[in-house]
Amino acid sequence: MADAMPILMSVAAMLFVLSACAGGTEPGAPVKREYSSNAPLGLGGDLYGFFVTLKGAQGAAEIEDYVGCVVAGYTLEKKYGFARHVRTKVKEEGGVWTADAVYTISPSLPRGLRTMDAEVTAADCAVRGIPTV
Repeated sequence: MADAMPILMSVAAMLFVLSACAGGTEPGAPVKREYSSNAPLGLGGDLYGFFVTLKGAQGAAEIEDYVGCVVAGYTLEKKYGFARHVRTKVKEEGGVWTADAVYTISPSLPRGLRTMDAEVTAADCAVRGIPTV
């Protein structure tokens, strides 16, 4: 048994080195995020559904920011200027965050408390490195 100890220690040291090379992140290093979105779904009238996923998010706020950026990009693509949040369902499973959101989009500022100026939001998304499509 005593003869096996140096071998076990060597194997443990090699596994430690290999695990460090396997793509782990350094403490304090930025986390790589993988953004994905489906085409918006027209729900009738000015209502649209958005489904997005984000791998590497640190919490629900990041997926909510991402869906807002996708909404802003789509709103501008449709040549409209504004959107209003209706609802968002967020969940996390296995490190992948998903958001299922519904927004209205319109050419003028809609009534309501959770409205968005698409140009301002898209510009903020660009500064923060969050994609809009």
